[in-house]
Amino acid sequence: MAVQLLIACHVLAGLTAVVWGAGAMLAPKRRGRHPRRGRAYLVALAVVAATGTTLAATDWQHLWHLAALGATAAGFAVVGYATRPGRRAGWLTAHIIGMSGSYVAMLTAFYVDNGPRLPLWQLLPPGAFWFLPTVVGVPLLVRALARHRRRRPRTRLQRSPCRLGVERAYSELRRRPGR
Repeated sequence: MAVQLLIACHVLAGLTAVVWGAGAMLAPKRRGRHPRRGRAYLVALAVVAATGTTLAATDWQHLWHLAALGATAAGFAVVGYATRPGRRAGWLTAHIIGMSGSYVAMLTAFYVDNGPRLPLWQLLPPGAFWFLPTVVGVPLLVRALARHRRRRPRTRLQRSPCRLGVERAYSELRRRPGR
């Protein structure tokens, strides 16, 4: 009975994480929806990782890999959440990689565990369950990184040292009296 309740909690949290994670990815990247949905995803993912690890402990010899995938997803999510705006230069890249990596790891765990029982997926070789989420997720991740790099102007911290030197010299010339 307790295991069935744990499974129900795990499934509900997993569905919640999938929905809120997709919602955060698709929401406009500004205050409001994106951060709220991202936090909801993070909480749901924490529940998925905790319940998944507990379920894996019931048959550790056969399910340890699911606990490892859950820890990987949680680790990526913590990195993605910890690198929010204003923390340091390059935060956006770390945020996108962390949150996207956690989503891919979560889906990998789902397909590894459930893929053999899903229609059409059962026709795939077992290795596909491990690699297909990454094969689909990495190009989307690269696209998101490229799109956000094009959109955002480079900050002063991200400019090259050579360019900063030229800008400083030009600024000094403009400040000198009599010019």
